[in-house]
Amino acid sequence: MSGSSSAPHVVIVGGGGTGGALAHDLVLRGLRVTLVERGELTSGTTGRHHGLLHCGARYAVKDRESAVECIEENRILRAIAPGSFELNDGLFVAITDEDAAYEPLFFESCLASGIPARRVGRAEALRLEPNLNPELRCAVQVPDGTMDAMRMPLRFFATAKLNGATIKPYTEAVAMTMRAGAGRAVAGVEVLDRASGARYEIGADLVVNAGGPWAEKIAALAGVEVPIQPSPGVLVAVRGRYANMVINRLHASGDGDIVVPQREISVIGTSSWLADDPDHLTVPADHVAKMISEGSAMIPALASAAVRATWSAARPLIGERGATSGRELSRTFKCFDHAPEGVEGFVTISGGKATTLRAMAEAAADVVCAKLGIEAACRTREYVLSPHTAYYA
Repeated sequence: MSGSSSAPHVVIVGGGGTGGALAHDLVLRGLRVTLVERGELTSGTTGRHHGLLHCGARYAVKDRESAVECIEENRILRAIAPGSFELNDGLFVAITDEDAAYEPLFFESCLASGIPARRVGRAEALRLEPNLNPELRCAVQVPDGTMDAMRMPLRFFATAKLNGATIKPYTEAVAMTMRAGAGRAVAGVEVLDRASGARYEIGADLVVNAGGPWAEKIAALAGVEVPIQPSPGVLVAVRGRYANMVINRLHASGDGDIVVPQREISVIGTSSWLADDPDHLTVPADHVAKMISEGSAMIPALASAAVRATWSAARPLIGERGATSGRELSRTFKCFDHAPEGVEGFVTISGGKATTLRAMAEAAADVVCAKLGIEAACRTREYVLSPHTAYYA
């Protein structure tokens, strides 16, 4: 299904979920696609999140745009990636009187965002999830779910590859090559094969920067800037599955207020701070302690659970540097055409969440096709993805 030899060639820099979804989208529109990733696929932020299939409820009160994006993509992903999700729903629990006072605004905001929500009384909540704090006041049930952070996005890579995309892991973009003549236009990417040490050029009609929190560094190779603020967060995995539903604290989003069941572990997340370099993240001990203390406020047994792993991952939030916290920045996404900055043939897509990777790819593909004069509709809303195992076939 790959484009003919005369079709425009697009190079995607970044092998996270967004890059994979974009490769899938562009191949379906008849373009030739090459994707390069400096490490293994999904080895950046995509493979390090807690595995939540967002319904958007977390953002319904303060970030309506992101909430609507999430519930729309939640429904689409369930249809095109069957079998990739545990459709276990989410429960937002009010532990304090202050939490309970937040419930009416939260509930109405969910409904206004198109998110199905059901009020759950204290007795029913404890019957559904016996390990919850017995002091809880009330709860709200929403259509959250869980996913494998690598396997779900790998379905996009598998489908793109089967349809003709060229996927090159361990291939790092180290420079942009520019077209000769007047003006500045990207003509391709110079890459480093990290296995062999060879450097070579991949020519392109257009290059897309899908580097997530690394998008700023990749854009600098083309001499442009993007307003991306890396916002790391610590996650803690403990041994044992202490809830079957995704458990969220019923209050404005904060640190340690979500517990995501993943097979036989529970992932507690997450904190939020701002960083300059996503390659040099720390796992502060006080953040780990806070994840456990805040998580155990919802599920007391977490306080004594054995820690299996701790790690941090950087969110690629859209916003100029200068914010004091990642909580101030929206979780929506944006596509940047850098032609107004004087560089043609170069586009950046960033922001968003794992749940919205397909929508991000559609937005970027629309921009790419418009720039290349390609008239082809997006097909990824209905196209059922190949299983993740097909990538290795």
